[in-house]
Amino acid sequence: MAFTRATGKHRRPSRAVRTGANIAGIATLTATGVVAGFAAPALAATDDAPRTEDTGLTQAIVIGDDTADRVGEQAEVQRTSAEETTARLQAEAEAKKEAAAVKKAADEAKRKADAERAEKERADREEQRKRLNAYVAPIDGSYVSTSYKASSGLWSSGSHTGVDFHAAEGSTVQSVGAGTVVEAGWGGAYGNNVVIKHNDGTYTQYGHLSSISVSAGQAVTAGQQIGISGSTGNVTGPHLHFEARTGATYGTDIDPVEYLRSHGVGI
Repeated sequence: MAFTRATGKHRRPSRAVRTGANIAGIATLTATGVVAGFAAPALAATDDAPRTEDTGLTQAIVIGDDTADRVGEQAEVQRTSAEETTARLQAEAEAKKEAAAVKKAADEAKRKADAERAEKERADREEQRKRLNAYVAPIDGSYVSTSYKASSGLWSSGSHTGVDFHAAEGSTVQSVGAGTVVEAGWGGAYGNNVVIKHNDGTYTQYGHLSSISVSAGQAVTAGQQIGISGSTGNVTGPHLHFEARTGATYGTDIDPVEYLRSHGVGI
């Protein structure tokens, strides 16, 4: 059966009816996952303006499963990127902290090494100073057998210009202090003799040696062997004639015992 209706102009639904229908449509689309919106012209139209039939809905955007997946993936990428950034920053901070600790340890080790080296150098200098300024007796374990300024016709000056140390033939004779040999050889009445200039500008002489172990110009240290005792020159028997002088020439002699004592040698 066909339905018919009277011809003539039909009235469209009123604004209130249309608006209610639109709202109901939006609610239904939202509940089913479809987002719908109103077109501004549809709401702005008046009853009198000619227009096409108003369906109550001019635009609808449907978010499908693919779009939702892409949004989720983007969110996961952003979350992962944030975690990686945080981890990288933490790793960089730890690396800087570790590098600072390593540098601090290295600096401390260098400081200690420098301090130890400086202390060793200071100790070496002190040892060198002591060695250069140290004095010993010309013959270990000996004693003075003839004193300084003793009178006798045996000496051309009428008195002894040095002291005699008791020494059997072949005893080791050593330099009393550091210095430089200025004479080594025959010395007339002194026989084989050695003369040494010391660091303080004084001189010492060793006479009547049976042999000489050094040469002129040679540097010597305290306690270094310079010869062997004997009885060469003007002597009555083996011994060591030892003199201390303020100059290199004869006649500048000073008391040898006081000289050695002033340098810390017990005689």
